[in-house]
Amino acid sequence: MKALVTGGGGFIGSALARELNKKGNEVTSFSRGDYPALRESGIRTISGDLSGLSDVLRTTENSDIVFHVAAKAGISGCYSDYYRTNVTGTENIIQACKLNKIKYLIYTSSASVVFNGKNIEGGDETLPYPKRPLSFYTGIKAIAEKLVLEADSPSLRTLSLRPHLVYGPGDNQLFPRIRKQAESGLLRQIGDGRNLIDVSYIDNVIAAHLDAAEALASNPEASGKAYFITNGEPVLLWDFLNDMLRISGLQPVSKSIPVWAAKAFSFMDEAIHNTIFKNREPLLTRFLVSELSRSHWFNITRARRLLNYNPMISNIEGLKRMTVDTNTVHIF
Repeated sequence: MKALVTGGGGFIGSALARELNKKGNEVTSFSRGDYPALRESGIRTISGDLSGLSDVLRTTENSDIVFHVAAKAGISGCYSDYYRTNVTGTENIIQACKLNKIKYLIYTSSASVVFNGKNIEGGDETLPYPKRPLSFYTGIKAIAEKLVLEADSPSLRTLSLRPHLVYGPGDNQLFPRIRKQAESGLLRQIGDGRNLIDVSYIDNVIAAHLDAAEALASNPEASGKAYFITNGEPVLLWDFLNDMLRISGLQPVSKSIPVWAAKAFSFMDEAIHNTIFKNREPLLTRFLVSELSRSHWFNITRARRLLNYNPMISNIEGLKRMTVDTNTVHIF
């Protein structure tokens, strides 16, 4: 199989590209930067811009399947930057798939596309998109997901995977930030610490992508749908983060603040960021306060039934593997 992975230099993208290559597929990685390590492992690497249709058309030629993983992530920034990469880029991928007669398109979305700041406890794929997204990233990611699902047809089979709290070797996103705050003494538990969340070990997420590819090729019922992807074992968020801190040799969080106080601080911090320190990412946003103080765990029955997805790495096993590489957790 000739597979294209957009965002092949990122956390999920690189793990996916390597696993596809390991299984004997002809793999191409398409990213903004250059990643010699991928090339050295036998993966074809192409640098380009998702927002440029010519780059995307050239890169997708002769592919059988596209894994569209690339996205601009983050908790702050300009709406236009998120839109250009996550929506225009996705529109280009879809158009290129159609023009180059590619059969299958798998989109890596996020569970956060349905998060509205309230508790989600066992929610399934019938959850609606929020009318008022909590961040540019989540709102625009939802737009891109809808584009992919609406593009599903007999000639181009599509689906969307929604991994949640992905962690494992190779990531450099949220946990390093949390660790940095812990080292500085600024980290505080938000709320009572009883909020349950889902996590997803990277190997389970990659397995879900491979399962999705097989399902698109063999089961017409699988296409045109979104799927939550997790370990299937909800955990207490702050217990999980404290375990991660211990693995890094740091003390667990011992101080807490009420949710209302965290929201007030985040409101002020965002205001300062938007008016004065535009190049500095806020320490805390209202979206992040909701993520860290609310429950958000999901029903993965659809993925089990239609994709034959079965998370093989448990939370306990994932944490054991984390002892080997401690710079490794990414939320949403």
